[in-house]
Amino acid sequence: MKKTAKIEPGLVVVVVLLAAIGVAVVGTLVFDVSPDRTSLPPEYQYDIAEYAQIDPALIRYQLASKPMTLDFEQPRGIAVGADGIIFVVGDKKVASYRPGRGMLAMCELDVEPTCVVEQMPGVLVVGAGSEVLFIEKMGMEVGRFSVPSEKAVLTSLAINEENVFAADAVNKLVWRLDKDGKVLGKIGERNPDRNIPGIIVPSPYFDILMASDGLLRVVNPGRHVIAAYTVDGHREWAWGKASMGVEGFSGCCNPVALAMLPDGGFVTAEKGLVRVKTYDADGNFTGVVAGPEQLGWTGPVKVCQTPAECRLRGFDVAISPTGRVYVLDMGNRVIRIFEKK
Repeated sequence: MKKTAKIEPGLVVVVVLLAAIGVAVVGTLVFDVSPDRTSLPPEYQYDIAEYAQIDPALIRYQLASKPMTLDFEQPRGIAVGADGIIFVVGDKKVASYRPGRGMLAMCELDVEPTCVVEQMPGVLVVGAGSEVLFIEKMGMEVGRFSVPSEKAVLTSLAINEENVFAADAVNKLVWRLDKDGKVLGKIGERNPDRNIPGIIVPSPYFDILMASDGLLRVVNPGRHVIAAYTVDGHREWAWGKASMGVEGFSGCCNPVALAMLPDGGFVTAEKGLVRVKTYDADGNFTGVVAGPEQLGWTGPVKVCQTPAECRLRGFDVAISPTGRVYVLDMGNRVIRIFEKK
């Protein structure tokens, strides 16, 4: 299936100002995460309050229930299984929930997990630091391996029948491994000859998924695009653009999360200017799941001030088999479930 590549504007916002102050990220004036940097003068700051107002006609979803409060100090990742069970990782544990019934089971780990995906019913694949764990029946570890980098920080996992794909926010690439941990390839490394610009990961949010068409979708948050790759690392096409407008992605590094709808479309989540949105299979904006108001956001439109806050106050998304959208709010430690109106 032939695709037309979409324009990738990259770091094009406030180019003159960014060049003058030597900052290589879009929107850093708003979402600066350095604890030592002083505030910029008012004339160099954005007032983005107007962008937080979402046209009600664009909001196609509504809350399905009250937010689910989690038994976590710091949740880090979410997945929804084929049978509708919700899995959440963080706090050196993985827990399962059923909407309306609370926690079903909890498994203690000896590492701090950051991401989870269901391999098959009853078997989870969990990422923690540089390690990949296989957990069976919410309690029995049946396998573990490490990617070949001690500095790796795995932030997302995807699987197919033969491979495990692990997004590494520090090394800025996706490891392709077999089920025993043997490295079969690296996806997303800069290679101009192959039209691969390289992945920019300014903060520890770097998401991937295996789509139903067999292509791996890789979020390039610093470039504000989602790219489709073959399992061999060939970049097929990409879509997305940097924009404060609702159809684009704002800030230094968005989207922070990606999930796939049953119809082949996508759901994205953004931090900073918080919003969850939908796109069709080709990357065309189709609507809003939730804006700041629906996500319970009050006060200034910002998510963090320090690197620690930026690591812990983001969002993750997952989709149920029926198309419900599950939004993990890490900062408020809740899951919000949205369904179509």
